[in-house]
Amino acid sequence: MTVHLLGIRHHGPGSARAVATALGELQPDVVLIEGPPEADKVVELAASEEMEPPVALLAYAVDDSTRAAFWPFAVFSPEWQAIKYGLDAGVPVRFCDLPAAQQFASSGGDGRRAMSIDPLATLANAGGYDDPERWWDDVIESRREGAEPFTVIADAMRELRHGEEATGREAQREAYMRTVLRKALREGYERIAVVCGAWHVPALEIPLPPATHDQRILKGLPKRKVACTWVPWTHGRLSAASGYGAGITSPGWYHHLFTAPDQITTRWLSKVARVLRDEDLPVSSAHVIEAVRLADTLAALRGRPLAGLSEVTEGTRAVLCGGNDVLLDLVTREAVVGELLGSVPGETPQAPVAADLAAQARRLRMKRDATERVIELDLRKPNDLDKSRLLHRLRILGVHWGVPAIDERRAQGTFREMWRLTWDPGLEVELVAAGAHGTTVIGAATTVMLRVAGDASTLADVTAALEKSLLADLEDALPELLRGVDTRAAADADVGHLMAALPALARSSRYGDVRGTDTAGLGAVAGRMVSRICAGLGRTVHGLDPDAAAAVQELIDGVQDATALLAEDVRSEWLNTLEGLSDRTSVPPLIRGRLTRLMLDTSRLPDHEVALRLGRALSPGTPTAGAAGYVEGFLAGGGLLLVHDERLLALVDAWLGEIPDDAFVEVLPLLRRTFGTFASPERRSIGTRARALADPAALVVADDNDLDTELAASVLPVVAQLLGVS
Repeated sequence: MTVHLLGIRHHGPGSARAVATALGELQPDVVLIEGPPEADKVVELAASEEMEPPVALLAYAVDDSTRAAFWPFAVFSPEWQAIKYGLDAGVPVRFCDLPAAQQFASSGGDGRRAMSIDPLATLANAGGYDDPERWWDDVIESRREGAEPFTVIADAMRELRHGEEATGREAQREAYMRTVLRKALREGYERIAVVCGAWHVPALEIPLPPATHDQRILKGLPKRKVACTWVPWTHGRLSAASGYGAGITSPGWYHHLFTAPDQITTRWLSKVARVLRDEDLPVSSAHVIEAVRLADTLAALRGRPLAGLSEVTEGTRAVLCGGNDVLLDLVTREAVVGELLGSVPGETPQAPVAADLAAQARRLRMKRDATERVIELDLRKPNDLDKSRLLHRLRILGVHWGVPAIDERRAQGTFREMWRLTWDPGLEVELVAAGAHGTTVIGAATTVMLRVAGDASTLADVTAALEKSLLADLEDALPELLRGVDTRAAADADVGHLMAALPALARSSRYGDVRGTDTAGLGAVAGRMVSRICAGLGRTVHGLDPDAAAAVQELIDGVQDATALLAEDVRSEWLNTLEGLSDRTSVPPLIRGRLTRLMLDTSRLPDHEVALRLGRALSPGTPTAGAAGYVEGFLAGGGLLLVHDERLLALVDAWLGEIPDDAFVEVLPLLRRTFGTFASPERRSIGTRARALADPAALVVADDNDLDTELAASVLPVVAQLLGVS
């Protein structure tokens, strides 16, 4: 019996190539691989033609799906090559790491090595390198031929681990690895290949310590029931930048190193050129040739056997990108890292919610793609409406496959929605976690919303949940949520809470027009809320300090927009309340100014009355701060009013001119905040009009009756053609 220990680095193309070569030469009759033993039941799925790496093993605790872990594999992962060899050769493939069942149940140990040295850094330093990653790339990953590296790696790790004693989770892992190895030996396998992290090799060498030694280490470890399956993965998720502990910085480059048959540098820089050309950037064949020459020259000067990532990156930056680091970042994102998304066979076991999502995605023809794309949905089309409902249900479950491409408030109430879709393989865990709420997407989302209806502490929480439920068409959750809104609204004496909650409820009452959802009862509840708001608004706006007044003004604006979506009698009740408060002296100037503007915009006050109020608010006897607050509230709706009403502009201009110098410094920030919200054309027009107040000759305004009828008649045929009339 012989045991061959193949020490590797996870996700290394050189290691993967060396493993594939060694296994072909050794022809073992069993292959043991570092990974969760629970995966033994699904490993044969890797032989399917539908299985395309990158993929990952997902293990999760059945009784607590938040406890989950991934074991990713790319085509250049040594473990993947070992799996493929075993399945192709028809020999058993087993995983030999500590079971996930014990990893999820154990509270002690965190799986990190308790080492006094960094093995790669030590070896790199001995080889004259100051960068451990570059040393490993030169010695292992960039190798395409020559003697197998595993004997040398074992010698090096043995020397580095001399005197080191594994502790904690690492000791448990290595004890279990030895347990699996002993079992294979007892079963009579003659040639055993073990593919594991290089650091573990000395711990697995023959002779093994007594079995009782490892039994003591593993004794008493708790267990949880665990399920294991395959899920698609991406190169981006393999990247160290994603937070993956065993991540690499350049999965796209490693994929190229493993798959390119020859001319590594030339093929890579040709790929980079295509990335840049796709962005309409001028990159010629001559650029590629010069970049290849530069990369090869740098490799020769540095004594490297092959141009590595640092050399081709310098060639890319200097020649293909012209020194532009923004373009280099594009190359890094699209090529060096890449967003290749793997796939798994259709018969792969899935959590119930994940299986339901997969079925719906197939029906709706929604491809799960790692590259962001924007889709526009027409809610009048049944298929698009179903897509919208599915995406909203997933958002309730925390599965953010789609994110609205524009602000939701602008999108709601219309027939169109725009979504940015990006599938992150990490969402598989969220789908597993959603299984705690139900077995289907709609069932789990309904359960979540019903829980909100029962547990939510504020009215705003319940109305927000009601709005989400209507978007997601969760019919079974609506009655309970509606009762929750009505009950909490009746019990909540805080007018601010009612005002904050009303907009979501008002928007929800409109969804029946767009989505075909039955929203009976929403309007009645919203109407009762408006009545309560109107009854208590006078007390709410009385005697507020500036900060509190600004907060209430925002609430008033929200209710103003919301009542426009409700019945006419509800809108009238609200506007009547605002009209009664708009000139009350106890109301803060900011709010009085805003209410006066709202009365003007809704034709509740004539122009001359508005001018009279503004003039009174800006009279010399009014404190400067109060007058500034009134102006801020009055102009919050936009500056076009001052462009078209010369009387109001003159009042504001005169007030600004009479502010004392010391007071002007105090109100300047407020004025900048007010006028800074205006669009540039508005500010220019206001400035032009203001100059005309002092010098009427600076602005010539045509008399409305001074019309050149002959010139006007010349444009009528064009207007008729635009309008489609003869």
